[in-house]
Amino acid sequence: MLLDFYSQLDMPDYLQFTTHKEPTRMEGKDYVVNDETGEVLGIVGSKFNAVSHQEFYHNVYEAIDNFFGADGMQGVQFKWNTARNNAFAMLDMVLPNTKGFITTPKHRTEVSQRIIALHGIDGLCSNQVYQGLIDTFCLNGQIGGEHSKIRQKNTTNFNMGTFIHELESSVADFYKNVEQLQKWADTSTLHVNIKTMLESVIKSERKAEKMYSLYNTEASTRGHNAFALYSAFTNYASYADERNGFNLRNTGNDTNSVSMWLREQEVNKWISTPQFKELVA
Repeated sequence: MLLDFYSQLDMPDYLQFTTHKEPTRMEGKDYVVNDETGEVLGIVGSKFNAVSHQEFYHNVYEAIDNFFGADGMQGVQFKWNTARNNAFAMLDMVLPNTKGFITTPKHRTEVSQRIIALHGIDGLCSNQVYQGLIDTFCLNGQIGGEHSKIRQKNTTNFNMGTFIHELESSVADFYKNVEQLQKWADTSTLHVNIKTMLESVIKSERKAEKMYSLYNTEASTRGHNAFALYSAFTNYASYADERNGFNLRNTGNDTNSVSMWLREQEVNKWISTPQFKELVA
C-alpha cells in the first residue's frame, strides 16, 4: 500500500528517512537525529514530536486524493523543495483539471489550482498547507493571503474528515481568486506612475528598479494592467536567476527553498499595501 502511495506521490528517496531524539546537555532540549546518516538536524523541546516526512505527506496526499478523485487528480504535477539538510520539505502540487482563465486584450492566461504543504522535523517550521494557483503560461506560482492557508496541522491528530472539508473551501477560494485576477486584468495601469508606486511599496531602491523593469516585460505580453504588475511580483517569487535578475545570494546554509517561500510571503505583503489596494479598487 505504501509502495503504491509513493509511486503516486513520487516522493524522493532522500526524504524517506526516520529520526530519533537524543538528549542534549541542556535540560528539556533534545537533538533530532537522522537515523540513516546520524546527522543532527536540529535542537527541539523534549516533548516535540518529530513526525516523519513520510507520515505527514501520506496523510496530506491521501486526503487530497480522496477529495478530488481520479478525474481531479489526473495529470497532477509534483515539485519537491528541501532545505536544512532535508529537515525542511515543501511539496508543491498542481492540479491541472481545476483551472480558470484570465483574459486581457493582448493575452489569455490559464491558471490551475496549486496546493503547497510545508513540513519540518527540526522544530523550525510548523506544518502547514496552503492553496493557491499557478500561471501555466509562465509557471509563476501564486498563493493567496492568510485566508487561503487551509490549516496548520498537528500531524499526531490529523483528522481526515476535517481536512477534506477544508479542501472544499480551497476550491471555492481558487475560483474567487481567478475572479479577482480577472478584475485586476481589467484594471488599466496606464494612468498610474508604476515606478513611483513600486518605490513606495518596495523599500529597496535597487529592487524596486528591477521590479519596474520586470513589470514592463510582463506588460508587453499582458498589457498595462494590475494583473501584469502582479505577474511581475509572482515572477520574482518563482525564479531567482537570469530570467528576472533577482538572484539569491549563496549563503552556503542550504536555505534557498526557504528563501523562495519567503518571497511568496513578501508578495502577499505587497498586494496588501494601501498603494496596491488603491490601484485595484
